[in-house]
Amino acid sequence: MTLETKLPFDQEYIRTYSKELGEPEWLLDLRLQALAKVEALPLPKPDKTKIDNWNFTNFQNHVVKSEIISSIDELPENIKGLIDTEESKNLLIQKDQTVAYITISDDLKNKGVIFTDIHTAAREHGDLLQKYFMKDAVSVDEHKLTALHAALVNGGAFVYVPKNVIVETPLQAIYINDNKDANLFNHVIVVADDNSAVTYVESYISTSDASESIANIVAEVIVGANAKVTFGAVDSLAKGITTYVNRRGIVGRDGKVEWALGLMNDGNTVSENVTHLIGDGSFADTKTVTVGRGEQKQNFTTSVIHHGKHSEGYILKHGVVKESASHIFNGIGKIEHGASKSNAEQSSRVLILSEKARGDANPILLIDEDDVTAGHAASVGRVDPLQLYYLMSRGIPQVEAERLVIHGFLAPVVNELPIEAVKKQLVEVIERKVR
Repeated sequence: MTLETKLPFDQEYIRTYSKELGEPEWLLDLRLQALAKVEALPLPKPDKTKIDNWNFTNFQNHVVKSEIISSIDELPENIKGLIDTEESKNLLIQKDQTVAYITISDDLKNKGVIFTDIHTAAREHGDLLQKYFMKDAVSVDEHKLTALHAALVNGGAFVYVPKNVIVETPLQAIYINDNKDANLFNHVIVVADDNSAVTYVESYISTSDASESIANIVAEVIVGANAKVTFGAVDSLAKGITTYVNRRGIVGRDGKVEWALGLMNDGNTVSENVTHLIGDGSFADTKTVTVGRGEQKQNFTTSVIHHGKHSEGYILKHGVVKESASHIFNGIGKIEHGASKSNAEQSSRVLILSEKARGDANPILLIDEDDVTAGHAASVGRVDPLQLYYLMSRGIPQVEAERLVIHGFLAPVVNELPIEAVKKQLVEVIERKVR
């Protein structure tokens, strides 16, 4: 079965939508060019996962409006629980396609920091946004899903930190899937100019079970010379949502990017996380945890590509799979010719909890330079019986012992999330999924 593109949106719809948003001409042109390419471009081809019959294009609702709130006190308790109320001065909340709440501290505004939704960024910071929007990290014409995303972007955030500015407290974005028929085309850009630093943490959460909906998410992280970005995420979308998520990083000389990703969607998911270490001395540390259950199929590809000399890239992926779910872990460390003295390391582990569950860990090293260091490790297996025996010998029941082993297995990534409330959310999602 081959996926047939059935878009209910034409050029006239795109023109009207863009005009309603007050977008600059360049963004309208990009949308129209992308829409024209959707039909001809192929789907991405994630290794060992056939997605031709997944629904990425057949949907009706592009924009679902929701209410604006005046205070976080108006949020449901499970959403309020994601927010550190003492550090909530820099917060964006998007419900479906509505920016329900946004705030940024006066201190950051005075320093020139921009933290706003993607539509406001297009209107008020159009020239700056154009400099980064689908230019170096993600291209419009990579495949059908990037073109579709560019044509239909309907949410997201823009973060810009000027040169020599250090943002001490995390910026937090919460994207709420509140309507079961809403489709999400979020675009996030985080830019740290030279000698700056910022932490950005996002949460995707469904408030109810969704119908056959789509999430097509792109995040672009641009790290300048001697700058640092910490990017945390917890994805927790409902079972009925088919998700494609593409998070990319471009890192300059002596720059650093740290990814801490909790990929906990309940629907079929394809995830790409690619970092290009462009500058000499650049650094990337990517940590990912996943849990799969039911009959969902998930494919997670993490790549760190070394272009600069003395660059360092680390990949750590831990996944748990149960019932009839399947997990594919692809880890790629690539050292280009000329990236001498670089180091590429990766480790992937999959823990299988059920007879019908399937897991696959595929470490790949592509080395085009001699004077480098590289290594990989991968394992797929069940809960260590010695660990269970050790816990049970101390009076802990088997079910509780297994739960403790799983939390310990996933802890290396969970502990990296920089906002305690989001870390707690991830722990609770893990608890719910493995219970």
